[in-house]
Amino acid sequence: MSHITLIRHGQANSEATDEASYDQLSPLGHQQASWLGDHLRATHQHHTRLYTGTLRRHRETAIGMDTGLTAIEDARLNELEYFTLAAALRDEHGVPMPTEQEEFIQHLPRVFSAWKDNILKGAPESFASFEDRVHSVITDISAGNGPALVVTSGGLISMVMRQHLDLSIKAMANVALAIMNTSMHRFRPIGDIWSPVSFNAVPHLEIPDRHHAQTHV
Repeated sequence: MSHITLIRHGQANSEATDEASYDQLSPLGHQQASWLGDHLRATHQHHTRLYTGTLRRHRETAIGMDTGLTAIEDARLNELEYFTLAAALRDEHGVPMPTEQEEFIQHLPRVFSAWKDNILKGAPESFASFEDRVHSVITDISAGNGPALVVTSGGLISMVMRQHLDLSIKAMANVALAIMNTSMHRFRPIGDIWSPVSFNAVPHLEIPDRHHAQTHV
């Protein structure tokens, strides 16, 4: 039976405050990608297709995994622009951008809610447009033949979960916050419905001396 495995990219530049400077893997991010590739080979997991977004961190993760597959790049797999949305929420509604991790946990649901309510004039795309492109790319990939690996980002994975599990905005934000770097999220067809059968799996990081690599940012 075919399946789709969504993979969040490796750790990016966690010190960034804008989209451009965030979009590169850290040294640990490169290592996470390599470990994931080693795990897929060691467990003889068979995939016939590899998809990535067009962001640098997606490409670097796919290269580090070294699957032997030629990546198909699709911009529909690119992440929502959190920094841009957060700046719009600050400039238009006076909500400061977070400076600490605890503040970010409270901030992300506010960003998502404002975005969905269409009150951010500076949003690079509407929430509805993001929903549509995520649905379209997953539909297209699911129509292909053979199991697929899809290297993308946490926000997009949380949207896929929202669409398949009918999650609220707060629940979608909580899912996004939980997603670890290079985690795997697998969907299988059950009847005519693609159903999530695993979430946030990081078997390649479960070895005790790799626990430090179970990162969220």
